[in-house]
Amino acid sequence: MSMATENLLVELFVEELPPKALQKLGLAFANVLADSLKAQGLASTDSQVTDFASPRRLAVHVTGVAAQAADKAVSQKLMPVSVGLDAQGQATAALLKKLQALGAGAQDVPALQKRMDGKAEALYFDSTVRGASLAEGLQKALLDAIAKLPIPKVMTYQLARDCALPGWSTVSFVRPAHGLLALHGSAVVPVQALGLQAGDSTQGHRFEAAVSPVRIAHADDYAATLARDGAVIASFDARRAEIARQLQAAASAQGAQAIEDAALLDEVTGLVERPHVMVCSFDAEFLQVPQECLILTMKANQKYFPLLDAAGKLSNQFLVVSNINPADPSAVIGGNERVVRPRLADAKFFFDQDRKKTLMSRVDGLSKVVYHNQLGTQGERMQRVKKIAIVISGMLEFDDLTRSSIEQATTLAKADLLTDMVGEFPELQGVMGGYYARNDGLSESVAIAIEDHYKPRFSGDDLPRNQVALVVALADKLETLIGMFGTGNLPTGDKDPFALRRHALGVIRMLMEAELPLKLDSLLQTTTAFILVSLDNPLKNNPTEALLNFIFDRLSGALREQGAGAQEVDAVLALRPQLLAEVPKQLAAVRAFSALPESAALAAANKRISNILKKSEGTQGTVDPALLHESSEKALFAAMQEAVPRADALFTAQDYTASLQALAALRAPVDAFFDGVMVNADDPALKANRLALLQQLHSAMNRVADLSKLAA
Repeated sequence: MSMATENLLVELFVEELPPKALQKLGLAFANVLADSLKAQGLASTDSQVTDFASPRRLAVHVTGVAAQAADKAVSQKLMPVSVGLDAQGQATAALLKKLQALGAGAQDVPALQKRMDGKAEALYFDSTVRGASLAEGLQKALLDAIAKLPIPKVMTYQLARDCALPGWSTVSFVRPAHGLLALHGSAVVPVQALGLQAGDSTQGHRFEAAVSPVRIAHADDYAATLARDGAVIASFDARRAEIARQLQAAASAQGAQAIEDAALLDEVTGLVERPHVMVCSFDAEFLQVPQECLILTMKANQKYFPLLDAAGKLSNQFLVVSNINPADPSAVIGGNERVVRPRLADAKFFFDQDRKKTLMSRVDGLSKVVYHNQLGTQGERMQRVKKIAIVISGMLEFDDLTRSSIEQATTLAKADLLTDMVGEFPELQGVMGGYYARNDGLSESVAIAIEDHYKPRFSGDDLPRNQVALVVALADKLETLIGMFGTGNLPTGDKDPFALRRHALGVIRMLMEAELPLKLDSLLQTTTAFILVSLDNPLKNNPTEALLNFIFDRLSGALREQGAGAQEVDAVLALRPQLLAEVPKQLAAVRAFSALPESAALAAANKRISNILKKSEGTQGTVDPALLHESSEKALFAAMQEAVPRADALFTAQDYTASLQALAALRAPVDAFFDGVMVNADDPALKANRLALLQQLHSAMNRVADLSKLAA
C-alpha cells in the first residue's frame, strides 16, 4: 500500500429481502466487493472481510483499505524489433502509431527495451500506471458486487429523485434500495449506485429504533451503533445465534425442547432484525392429529418452532420469533394463537375425512393419476413395482407370510396420494399412508413398509425399518430408475428432475448397509425384463448397462465422501463387484494391504503383468512345470503353489484382508522373476508357459481388487 490505511464499511439499505436467499446474498455482496478491492490493490490479502445481512440491509466491513492504491510498473510488449525499427534503427510508422495509442511519442523511442520473445527480439514499453483512488476503486467494486448478486428474481422500479427523469428513470435490483452508506474510517466515500449517493447514515428497526436516521460515526462502529441506536443485529450469524439461544432458553423454561430445523432457523433469521422469542399454545384436542401434520403446518405455513416433550412427542406449545419486543406481549401471543388455530383445524378436518375411506378403496383411483406419458399411470406403475417386489422376495427366499405382506404393502403404498392430507401437504406422502394403514387394521409391518418405502429420502436419512419395507423401497426405486433410463430421461449437469441420483444412492445404501445378498447385475436384468414385458409401449432401449454404470459412478462418489481414498475405491470398483454388501470389507482389505511394506512393489508388478497380458493374444493355458527352466520362475511357481491356495481359501471365507496379506509373500519371487526371466522368449512353448504363469498370478492377485490401481 502506498499510504496509511483505514477500515471500510459499505451498506445498501433496501426493502425486505427474500428471507431464504438472505444469507447467500450477504456473503456474495461482501466477497465480490472485497475481492474487487484486493484485485485493484486497495486492500491486501490480509484484509479481514466481515459480512452483514439483515432483512433490510446488505453490508460489508473490510480492514486495511488504502485511500490510494500503489502505482504499478507495467511492461508492455509492442512488436518485434524487425517491425518497429528500420535498417538504420529509426522508428517505423507502425511503432509511432502504437506509441501514440499508449500516450507516448517519438521522444520515448530511445527508452524502449529490447528483450527476447521466443526466438525473436521484441520492443517493450515500460511505464508506471497510477494506482486507483478509493473513490474510483470502490465505485467499480460496488457495481461489480451489485451486478453479481445471486438474485432469485429481479425487481424493476422507478427513481423519484437524483436521476435524469424522476418518476421515469428505472433501475433493477432484488428489492427497491433506499440508502447507501460508504465510510472509509470516518470519511464518506463519494460513490453512487441504484440512483443513490453515499452518506454516513442508515435506518434502524422499523418500530424500535431509538433515533432515525442512525448516523454511523466510523466504519468500525457500524454493528455496535446499529444495535444501540437502531435496535438491529446486523450480522446474520450473530442474529441466528441469538435466536437459537432464545429458543433454547424458552424451551427449557417449559421443560421441553424446540424442534431442530436448520433451514427454518435460517429463514426466520432472514425475517427479523431484532428477535424476541415468545411462547404460545394451541388447544390440546389437536394433538389427536398425527404430529407430523401439525409440525409441518406450523413450520411451513407459520414459521413457528413446535415444542417436543422429553419423549420426543409434540406438546401443545410452540415458539414464535417476533420482530418486536412489546412491554405487553399478550397481543402478539394471542394473534399468533388465533392464526394457527384454523391451520390446525384444517389438518384435523383432513385427517378425520381421510379416515372415513380405507386405503384399499383408493387404489383404483391411482389408474386415473398420470405418472409419465411413456410409462402410464400410477396404478400401472405400482403393478410393476409389485412384480419387482415379488421377484426380489423370491431372490431373498422369504417365507409366504412375508411375501404376502410385501404384496399388500406395494398395492397400498401410493394410495395416500389421493387423500386430502397429502393433497395439502405432499411432504407427508408415505407418513400418512402408515397412519391410515393402522386405522384400517393392517399389520404393523405393512404400515411401516408404506411409511418407509420412500426412504432413504436424503443423504443421512434412515433406511427402511424392516424386511418388508426394504423390499418395497428397493422395488420402488428400481422401477423409477429403469423406467426413466429406458425412456431417456437421464440427469444432465446439475439437473435431475426425477431425483435419479438420489434413487441410485438409495439402492446402493440398502444393498450395502442392509447387507442384502442380491447381485446388482442379475437384480437389474431380472427387474428390467419384468418392466419391458409389462409396458404397452416398449422402452427405447434396454437400460441395464447404462444403469449399472450410473450406479457404480454414484457408489464411487459416495465411498470417497465417506473418506475412502481414490486409489482404493478405483481398485475395488474396477472389478465391478456385484454384491455391494461386500464392498466395505473389500475396501478395508485394500486399505490394510496398502499399509504393508510389500504393497507398492506388488501393485507395480501387477500393473506390469496386466500390460504384458493385454498385449498377448488369447487366453493362456495351464502352467507346465516341466517347461519352467529358469530358477526364478521355478521359485515363483513354488511360492504360488503355497500362497495362492491359502489366499483363495481366505477369499472364499470372505476374509479379504487376510487373503491379500497372504499374497504379500510373493513379493520377493515376483521381483526375482522379472529380474531374471524374459517372458517373450523366442521359443513359443516357453513364452506360452510363462504367460500362463503370469495369468495365474494375475487372477490370484486380483480377486479382491485390481491391485494395479494402487500403483503410483
